[in-house]
Amino acid sequence: MKGLIVSGGKGTRLYPLTFTSAKQLIPVANKPVLFRVIEAIRDAGVTDIGIVIGDTGPEIRAAAGDGRRWGVNVTYIPQEAPLGLAHAVKISRDFLGDDRFVMFLGDNVIQGGIGPLLREFATSDYIAQIVLTRVADPRHYGVAELENGRIKRLVEKPQQPPSNLALVGIYMFDHHVFEAVEAIKPSWRGELEITDAIQYLVEQKYAVHPYVHEGWWIDTGKPIDMLAANSLVLQELTPRIEGTVDHNSPIEGQVTIEKDAEIVNSRIRGPVIIGEGTRIVNSFVGPFTSIYHHCLIEHSEIEHCIVLENTRIVDIPARIEDSLIGRNVEVTRSSIRPKALRMTLGDYSKVGIL
Repeated sequence: MKGLIVSGGKGTRLYPLTFTSAKQLIPVANKPVLFRVIEAIRDAGVTDIGIVIGDTGPEIRAAAGDGRRWGVNVTYIPQEAPLGLAHAVKISRDFLGDDRFVMFLGDNVIQGGIGPLLREFATSDYIAQIVLTRVADPRHYGVAELENGRIKRLVEKPQQPPSNLALVGIYMFDHHVFEAVEAIKPSWRGELEITDAIQYLVEQKYAVHPYVHEGWWIDTGKPIDMLAANSLVLQELTPRIEGTVDHNSPIEGQVTIEKDAEIVNSRIRGPVIIGEGTRIVNSFVGPFTSIYHHCLIEHSEIEHCIVLENTRIVDIPARIEDSLIGRNVEVTRSSIRPKALRMTLGDYSKVGIL
């Protein structure tokens, strides 16, 4: 079996952060989402992985390389434009051949592994298997309508959803999917929709199996989703302290402090992860916060946030909450004290707090 990761797209819903960074490389609990997807596929026993790339291809290539750090072989498949998930499958045919494969969207985070799913599919007579989960507002997703446990129809982003079962960004196919992607036409969005391809397989009476995932799943396409994913993943980390914590710094709950990090006269209340080479001085870092490598948090309070690398937050008089802060950002104090701060900052930003 092979793996196919779709890692194109501009990530416009995460602007301004993704003006300078591929959305799949924004870290959740200090690990890029794309790396989590690669590890999930590898842990399921698949080591031959293709990555479909678009405008951010050079950055994806530089970050993931040839895959050897994970013990996998990575092949890059350029997509000239974001023409749909079914188009991504279509252009990957030379890589995939006639092998069964799992397709995983590179900006999705899912609880638990996919090993049991892949083993079931590999030994079944299904020609496709789709993963579904119940969502509060299915209008933003591909939606499945089931009848007696079988797929009746699929609809992409319906205004009147036939169910609350959304397609998670994980699909399993055999070679019959190429028949489907050749048969369908572009949607009103100008894209070859994977929902249309799966619907074609259903209408041709092929065995397409729906699997309803009961754990959590998040599409990290918006800042609020990224923060939610970060909170969930932090709770699953095994705490460890590899950096330095002085005797005036209480550590509470699930806290990971990576090597060469330094905690000085500060309170850290987990779940939290503090990245390599980061310094926390005279500060409070509250629950559900990830601070990436080589940052400085000094005389400040921060909670329920993601802070990316090389960022400085110094002498802020109010607690920063619910914020996604980019790379090489400086947040410093100005003369007038506010009551609260919320921000989504792009890379290399500088903010003076009024």
